[in-house]
Amino acid sequence: MKYTKTGKMNQRFIDADNKNFKLIFFSFIIGILAGTTGSVFRLALEYIDNIRGNLYADVSISDISNWLLPLLFGVIGVAGSLFLVKRFAPEASGSGVQEIEGALDGVKTLRWKRILPVKFVASLFSLGSGLLLGREGPTIQIGANIGKMTEDIFKQPADELNSLVSAGAAAGLAGAFNAPLSGIIFVIEEMHGHFKYTFYSVAAIMVASGTADFIVRALIGADSVIKMPVFSSPDISVLWMFVAFGAFLSFIGYLFNKLIVLSLNFFENLSKTLFVITVILIGILITLLGILNPGMTGGGYGTIRDVLDNSFTLQFLIVLFVGRLLLTVLSYGTGVSGGVFTPLLALGVVLGMLFGNVLHNYLPELISEPGIFAVAGMAGIFASTVRAPLTGLVLAVEMTSNYEMILPLIITTVTASVITAQLGNEPIYTTLLKRSLAIKK
Repeated sequence: MKYTKTGKMNQRFIDADNKNFKLIFFSFIIGILAGTTGSVFRLALEYIDNIRGNLYADVSISDISNWLLPLLFGVIGVAGSLFLVKRFAPEASGSGVQEIEGALDGVKTLRWKRILPVKFVASLFSLGSGLLLGREGPTIQIGANIGKMTEDIFKQPADELNSLVSAGAAAGLAGAFNAPLSGIIFVIEEMHGHFKYTFYSVAAIMVASGTADFIVRALIGADSVIKMPVFSSPDISVLWMFVAFGAFLSFIGYLFNKLIVLSLNFFENLSKTLFVITVILIGILITLLGILNPGMTGGGYGTIRDVLDNSFTLQFLIVLFVGRLLLTVLSYGTGVSGGVFTPLLALGVVLGMLFGNVLHNYLPELISEPGIFAVAGMAGIFASTVRAPLTGLVLAVEMTSNYEMILPLIITTVTASVITAQLGNEPIYTTLLKRSLAIKK
């Protein structure tokens, strides 16, 4: 009898080891697929952006006839994305992160056969049109659905769904920003209420995230996504300024989340005719603004580069912030496919440079580099909207290589997330998931 019990116990250990080995192996496969898909997506989007940029460059302000092609390009991009989403996969609208969290909770279904092609193509349409949306939402949702696809194809047990989908989501974020650690932290922190935490599930998201990042770096390059100066750590005497900045960003995060919901409700309550007219007008508006001032449209990478050059006045930085804030919530509210990470990071950089330049003007002996607040702005605005301070911190560091800024970023993100929580500001993806479930009832 003793031998039998020992034998059964040994067999359980062997079965567990085999199961865990398969999980790690499949996470590696997911990382390869998500990294490859993310690379192709980024390259295709860059190609489309170049086409749009050339169309804008050929426009003559005095010759209205040259405006027709760019306007058609923008309107068709928005309309094409909306058609694909509404006709074939409504859950592909927006960033899709809330859909993943719902799937991990068992209240949403991942229809990967529909989502993978629709999310990929619809996001190219919407982001290529110049709307103020980011590529990370699509790559996260694509990665998660690759995880679901892997489970189905290899007929894995249902209890592996959580780990494989989470691994795909981490790989998607890593591939979007060349930020593998951010992908890992995002799943653990932002999805903590949905992610089943075990030693091997964490190992799985690490393997998938690292593999995806390796693939992206091999195919695209290993440079930092945002090229900016590497700052030295500010003097301890100015750290209190990051507390004040974090408090300011907490209110911005609260405002942003409220505006996103208001925008979604506004478009949802429009009649079909008014909805179509409004979407066409938004496509025209985005195109016109892109022609007149490219920094006012698009995901925000160009805006970030221009702002960091210190070439804008304080007055224009205010206009740029207000304009991009309103256009971002309008872009997301239409229901096209696209994320908010990149537009948020751009808003954080604009606010950071605005805050830093004001301090530099009045306290030049303390603040010699206004750009230190640009890095803090990226982390802080993410922390106040997504309520994920650690992810915001790591994301800002990985994307800019400013590793010496960790202490100021900790101060900024903790302040921003704590105060915005006290204001009653839920994480944006929690709000979107609740809203989605309420609409279906």
